[in-house]
Amino acid sequence: MKILGIDSSGVVASAAIVDEKNVIAEFTVNNKQTHSQTLLPMIDKVVEMSETDLSEIDAIAIASGPGSFTGLRIGSATAKGLGLALKKPVVSVPTLDGLAYRMITFDGIICPVMDARRNQVYTAAYTTEDGVLKKIIEHKAVDINEIMGELYALGKKVIFMGDGVDVHRETIEKEYKGEFCFAPSFVSKQSAAAVASLGIVYFKEGKYETAAEHTPFYLRKSQAEREREEREKKNS
Repeated sequence: MKILGIDSSGVVASAAIVDEKNVIAEFTVNNKQTHSQTLLPMIDKVVEMSETDLSEIDAIAIASGPGSFTGLRIGSATAKGLGLALKKPVVSVPTLDGLAYRMITFDGIICPVMDARRNQVYTAAYTTEDGVLKKIIEHKAVDINEIMGELYALGKKVIFMGDGVDVHRETIEKEYKGEFCFAPSFVSKQSAAAVASLGIVYFKEGKYETAAEHTPFYLRKSQAEREREEREKKNS
């Protein structure tokens, strides 16, 4: 089968076409352009350069969150629009799952961390067994020190990855007491190829939906929503 993968959940924007054996084409940028500027041209380019007719696509895999609220909305709208137009199903791949899948051969604990601001990260933790991701800490938005405490208690080597490493590297190096390492830069950030490849796995497990059913996974409320609730509490 062949899947179009999309990831605009963080600072990186990425589009890819993969099948069960190969990454056919991938276009990834990390240049701080807005995803509304880059995502559709990137999809057009991977389709063009791979000489793929979109009618050949079996499904669309989208990094569904958590992540940037704006980025998730852009990616979700793009996946829904393509899915509706092509009459193709959508596979929602949690962003942290897609990140961790890049380290599927790591013999230890995989910990993707995405910057959630206010000293928090979106994170989870995984191990692998026979090439299958096993989630051992659920998705959450927490203080960086809290997740490090949970990881240390597990007593295994940890690999940290994701854009949260750029923000919290010094804290991790100073405060984490166990054995750890950082993923190399070329596999540390989001990849639509990883999202699409994991999307094939999820599709075969029946984990897909119609384009109309798809919604992003925000994990927590947006800053605007939190600020509005705080104002309402003060005024009540």
